[in-house]
Amino acid sequence: MRIYLLPCIAVLAAGCTLPARVPSVPAADVPRLDVRRFPQIDAAIEGAIDAHKLPGAVFHLEHEDAVYERAYGRLTYERDAPAVTTATTFDAASLTKVLATAPSVLILAEQGRIGLDDRLVKYFPECAGGGKETITIRQLLTHSSGLPAGLPAVPAWKGRVAAHKLACDQVVTHPPGTFFRYSDVNYVLLGQVVEKVTGTPLDDYAQSHIYAPLGMRDTGYLPLRRVDVETIAPTQVGSADGKGAHGDLAPGGLLRGVVHDPTVRRMGGVAGSAGVFTTVGDVARYARMLLAGGVLDGVRILSPDSVRLLTTVQSPPGLARRGLGMDIDSPYAKRPRGTVYPVGSYGHTGFTGCILWVDPQSKSFYVFLSNRVYPDDKSNILDLYTRMGTLAAQAAGAH
Repeated sequence: MRIYLLPCIAVLAAGCTLPARVPSVPAADVPRLDVRRFPQIDAAIEGAIDAHKLPGAVFHLEHEDAVYERAYGRLTYERDAPAVTTATTFDAASLTKVLATAPSVLILAEQGRIGLDDRLVKYFPECAGGGKETITIRQLLTHSSGLPAGLPAVPAWKGRVAAHKLACDQVVTHPPGTFFRYSDVNYVLLGQVVEKVTGTPLDDYAQSHIYAPLGMRDTGYLPLRRVDVETIAPTQVGSADGKGAHGDLAPGGLLRGVVHDPTVRRMGGVAGSAGVFTTVGDVARYARMLLAGGVLDGVRILSPDSVRLLTTVQSPPGLARRGLGMDIDSPYAKRPRGTVYPVGSYGHTGFTGCILWVDPQSKSFYVFLSNRVYPDDKSNILDLYTRMGTLAAQAAGAH
């Protein structure tokens, strides 16, 4: 049973809503969140909104059965823009890597259809050359392949076939397994491996094997196929000069329900690196499943061993510590982890302004979704990440 914070009377100012029913267990036995942190969380997010660092956001903090969830701001900076709600759909950007691609690979590994130490060239012989012959699936998952960070945009290209050829044409900068570099190319290739092995598009595979069985009803690629555009937070506005990474947008054109990542947009909206849209409640379900060892509401999504591989250190010794998907202690982990959650907690971020961070020790997690990239990619909210990670851990009693 999901129990909201008690007593709500004490924290109405912090945005708590009354529970639908009274808990059947004594209040003293309910794991509590420190309600004194809620106004601080609210102030941090609202301060960033007031400073036009982001137009709106949703936040969810959960410690066992205690939950604090709120929506903030509006979909854009216009005064008459609709308010963000907890049902708003956001472009999750690189959360795609851990919400879709990594778990899909691990499900196939459980079935013996992918070997984690298989070489990439087993699936794509055409990727041989450029030092890529020894790259393994494990190295792609832990960003230790030595591949560049992204696919080039010039000369212009479009489509999945072109993306695959570009990925296969890349040359490693370091021998595989010896260097950490966060790379979208790794996950573009992983998404293509899933499609090669299953004969199913990645979006369909994730939908049928993760989102549908987990009850993540608002999550998936290409949201305009299933979600009212008015419920989706917009991201980029096309620049007047038509230049830059988003030069494919018409001047003043608005991205809403179309993936923000330019590479994935060229690929048609579906890739292993980005493209998933989601809601705060759905990401919370995913986190709950991980804390429960891969199962939720009696439905198993991942084996306990797959959860372990996803969320504990699997990277080569001496490199940034990452699981087969989740970040644990790379340079990108320090902000969302904050100053209280321990190394051993895990999560991921998304370029659009999204966070999932989970602490198995305290059995708590927080989710933050925003469209901080609206309207021009220029906003920086890394300090807010640190503040939220710290306050979330303090509220959950983490050590």
